[in-house]
Amino acid sequence: MKPGIHPKTQKATITCGCGATYEVLSTKENIRVEICANCHPFYTGSRTSRVEAGSRIDRFRRKYGRR
Repeated sequence: MKPGIHPKTQKATITCGCGATYEVLSTKENIRVEICANCHPFYTGSRTSRVEAGSRIDRFRRKYGRR
């Protein structure tokens, strides 16, 4: 790598809207995100609520009769 052209990395704290915090290396000091692995529906297993709410999956299943 060429010296002097890359940004310096430092320890950063990522803070989620749900209150979870992570420590990573980044060029920024503090990073705020709205959703993380602790509260994302895919990782928490609450994806079924989207299907019950009349999502595209429900419409597809009703249209083509697949379950």
